[in-house]
Amino acid sequence: MPGNDIEATSAPAVRTPGADYCRTAYRVPERPLKGLDSAVNWGIGLYERRGARRDELTEQAERVEAFAKDYAELKDHGLQERLFQFRDHFRREAHPGREVLLAALAAVREAAHRCVGLRAFPVQLVGALALHRGWLVEMATGEGKTLTAGLAAVLAGWSKRPTHIITVNDYLAQRDADWLRPLYVFCGVRAGCVTSSIGADERAREYSRDVTYTTSKELLADFLRDRLRLGSLHNPTRRLIRRLLQPRDAMTVGLVLRGLHTAIVDEADSVLIDEAVTPLIISATRKNEMLREVGRLAAQIANELQPEADYRVDLRYREIELTQAGERKLAARCGGLPGFWRGDRRRVEIVRTALVAREFFHRDRQYILADGKVVIVDEFTGRPMPQRTWREGLHQAIEAKEAIELSDPTETVARMSFQRFFRCFHRLAGMTGTAWEAAAEFWQTYGLPVICLPHHKPCIRQHWPGRFFLKEGEKWAAIVDEIERIHRTARPLLVGTRSVAASEQLALRLTQRGLDFRLLNATRLAEEAMIIAVAGERGRITIATNLAGRGTDIRLGQGVRELGGLHVIATERHESGRVDRQLFGRAGRQGDPGSAQAFVSAEDDLVRRHLPVMLKKALLSTPNAVLARTAFALAQRRAQRLARKQRLAVLRSDAWQDEALSFAGE
Repeated sequence: MPGNDIEATSAPAVRTPGADYCRTAYRVPERPLKGLDSAVNWGIGLYERRGARRDELTEQAERVEAFAKDYAELKDHGLQERLFQFRDHFRREAHPGREVLLAALAAVREAAHRCVGLRAFPVQLVGALALHRGWLVEMATGEGKTLTAGLAAVLAGWSKRPTHIITVNDYLAQRDADWLRPLYVFCGVRAGCVTSSIGADERAREYSRDVTYTTSKELLADFLRDRLRLGSLHNPTRRLIRRLLQPRDAMTVGLVLRGLHTAIVDEADSVLIDEAVTPLIISATRKNEMLREVGRLAAQIANELQPEADYRVDLRYREIELTQAGERKLAARCGGLPGFWRGDRRRVEIVRTALVAREFFHRDRQYILADGKVVIVDEFTGRPMPQRTWREGLHQAIEAKEAIELSDPTETVARMSFQRFFRCFHRLAGMTGTAWEAAAEFWQTYGLPVICLPHHKPCIRQHWPGRFFLKEGEKWAAIVDEIERIHRTARPLLVGTRSVAASEQLALRLTQRGLDFRLLNATRLAEEAMIIAVAGERGRITIATNLAGRGTDIRLGQGVRELGGLHVIATERHESGRVDRQLFGRAGRQGDPGSAQAFVSAEDDLVRRHLPVMLKKALLSTPNAVLARTAFALAQRRAQRLARKQRLAVLRSDAWQDEALSFAGE
């Protein structure tokens, strides 16, 4: 492999005052704008993402192309010498001139061609320039986002400031780091990877690299743990004073990060939008047998209450409200119970939590059971999250509902929303296949202008008319019939479901028809790489739970192009239209043929939760294709509006905490 003879090296780590300051320094997020300020900022964002910006970057990409011949004629050693010269230049100057930047990118592009066998397309060069500027790039599935991020990461890594490439899971972080490592070595950049399976010492070593691949959850958790270890000494000035007073005091022992500066986020809409409302919490387990017993008893009492008569369910907001009859029944039921149950508000709250667990949290949807434990399933990626628990007694309420041993309750020792965390970076950029729908929010929240890049080759994917059914059972029967029909043509099929339960239900129906398929959901992740590797071959049927956002690339097998390419079936519309577009984008990559179709019913979760009652009745009484399209589009808009309000509430909560705790300092 070219360049393996020259390994990037670094001098022994010397903790200078400046380096120590950078280790815990971060950008303090600005307060969210309101009123006229917000409206003016919205207009600025509209101006920033105008088409002329893309034209400007396209012209610069053409300049990069003009340098190609100069570097193609160099031997490996000569090219490496030029790269190291650029590295020194970027290290000295935080913002090198345009000509230096374009020449450097051209050299990195040539290095990528020699090290990983891929020469970046002009569209990828535009993407790398946009990432370097701190923009959010929309690139279609299969257009080469991994290489695009690698080109930008080399430029950022040369500055020696902490650079993090954020992916949606450990598998992708490790895969991308391993694949691009020859390029980084050739360019004089040290690359590392942090996953959930490695220990503190190895984490510190990997974070010390110029470029580190990791996930948002790992990075934020390590940031909070470092803050906890430092306590009041997270302020670098205080540490400097302590070092002067106590030179031998090892204040930084156990810290793993070397600071926050640059972040390039893959699948940015999933990380920065969909998952932004859930804070990451560092908690400590505490023994409390009384609360365990309370949780078990609350589950029993909840089972005695009847919907509508004793409590009302708000599907849209996922809330439970006890009726007056329910409160009287609860008071009578708890009359002879010990002191904890005698407080009106306390017993109502604990029983309400048990009812929320029963009504809104279902096995094989929001969680699975593994080894006798409740394991949360990420609803956006379909992946299990064994290290996470729901808070405020909800996790124990679900365990009580499932009649398994209750875990010890936890108390929060540190928490931070992902929205706030990513606003702490000095430079933030990202990539995704679906960003334009949320362009205004990306700008208002993160200051990220969105740029949409054209396909390298024209997209010829066909979108077949969606099919609507009144009953869910009718929909599933039609889906199975359609799978069987297309399977007879030998075209590969990808079927997307919203939950583990739905994927298992479809798997059972296909088994009964005698159809061979591969199933990818939260319980079968060990097989993911192998399943995706063959999903585009002739006659393959692949069922995937929330494949959108997994960072996968399904390549067509031999002879599949002539058959029409990959066909994608969506078995239900998602609450965000972006996720539907991500799923459909798995077909028709890089100019390949393909097609996509959605199957929906009036009993789908999206309709039940977000469609107004009057429109729901009209849909049931006079069903037709036009009304169904209108109804589902409205339901998605209402769902997206609600999610947006929740994210704004998180921003306001962060701002309120800053004000309320301002007396405590930083």
